[in-house]
Amino acid sequence: MRFHLIAIGGSVMHNLAIDLKDLGHQVSGSDDEIYEPSKGNLSNHGLLPNKMGWDASLITPDIDVIILGKHAKADNPELKAALDLKLKIVSFPEFIAENTKATKKIAITGSHGKTTTTSMIMYVLKALEMDFDYLVGAQIAGFDKMVKVSGADILVVEGDEYPSSCLDSQAKMLHYEANISVITGVAWDHVNIYKTYDSYLSIFDDYLKRLQKENIVFFDQTDKQLLDLVYDNEYACTRKGYTALQSNRKGDIVLDSRTYPIAVFGQHNLKNLHAAMHVCGELGITNHDFLSLIEGFTGAAKRLECISQSEDLVVYKDFAHAPSKAKATAEAVRSKHQSKHISAILELHTFSSMNIDYIQYYKGSLASMDEVIVFYDPAALKTKQMPDLDPSSVAHAFDHPNLRVLYKSDDLKVHIEKVQKSPAEVFLVMSSGNVGGISLSDYFS
Repeated sequence: MRFHLIAIGGSVMHNLAIDLKDLGHQVSGSDDEIYEPSKGNLSNHGLLPNKMGWDASLITPDIDVIILGKHAKADNPELKAALDLKLKIVSFPEFIAENTKATKKIAITGSHGKTTTTSMIMYVLKALEMDFDYLVGAQIAGFDKMVKVSGADILVVEGDEYPSSCLDSQAKMLHYEANISVITGVAWDHVNIYKTYDSYLSIFDDYLKRLQKENIVFFDQTDKQLLDLVYDNEYACTRKGYTALQSNRKGDIVLDSRTYPIAVFGQHNLKNLHAAMHVCGELGITNHDFLSLIEGFTGAAKRLECISQSEDLVVYKDFAHAPSKAKATAEAVRSKHQSKHISAILELHTFSSMNIDYIQYYKGSLASMDEVIVFYDPAALKTKQMPDLDPSSVAHAFDHPNLRVLYKSDDLKVHIEKVQKSPAEVFLVMSSGNVGGISLSDYFS
């Protein structure tokens, strides 16, 4: 078959393109901007567009399916050409749902921890040499791509609550019709799409309503809003709550009088582990086998990833950007380094995080850090057509006694250089952006 991907440069989209080519299909694509690692990955597989930008002439009648990425807008010339030719157009979650042959479909949903929980399940299934397809939002050690759709009987997907495409406003996670689900939490995010918390919560309500009697959903019962949602409404599916797995002072898991060492840490990861263990249990994997195998799991890329470690300084990089994610990450690092001096950077990069009305929800989120830099790039505000931020208002919203707000990359570089020589013993960088275009590997190795 012949596929053309509009907005091929996305993290999932470019991996889907690679997978389709690996399956022997003819694949092309386009985008107006492609960054690393997507650019290098596409180039290595001969899929990088010859030039950046949209070109309606690329859309021809012999294309079997157009896969439309979220980045593409409704006025995209290639999309218009595809509509004129009446070609089949699908979003990537719609494509995955239509093309899976799995009878065991697993979806990990929620506001935070989706990628890590999905990665944990994938890690154990691979260790047991089980055949499965997958879709995950980050690169995982041992996997050469983030998407695989081969016709396996098991499908494991990270189910995003973000709309699927400009033609498909349905949340991505609603496409998959999962037999086994996890909801990790319901902290309000994507305020450019979901203007109120209730509208955000309604997506998870819709998800639960679609589940059948024979389906099961595991949920974080320590999340009060999620607990209320799950039990204050009538749903046909089986619902089972979970909490964090018990650990000892060393951070090892303790279950049924046995101790299992693990590499990941923090209460949020102990919850992620419990959710993943429940899912694997539904696939016939014993708790003992799961915990014995998960010892080697060190995390997904950019998810509380230790990027540098010396006798004097440990450096972590994390994808955290929303308040609940930043809080969980900061508290996890504090639990790991209880007596250490911790310096943190949080980059405001998403639409939600740079919305001055939403920033108030960050209050207290970084209280466990000794010193904090909040950074944002004014260029990102202009790109998103958002008003300028007042640094003093941002600082006031966070309400941290030792916090500075920076908005110039040069000032951020000076701070990072200072951290190398300062009394900080742990350095945590949280960002879903590019940290002001600064390469941390230039400073820490």
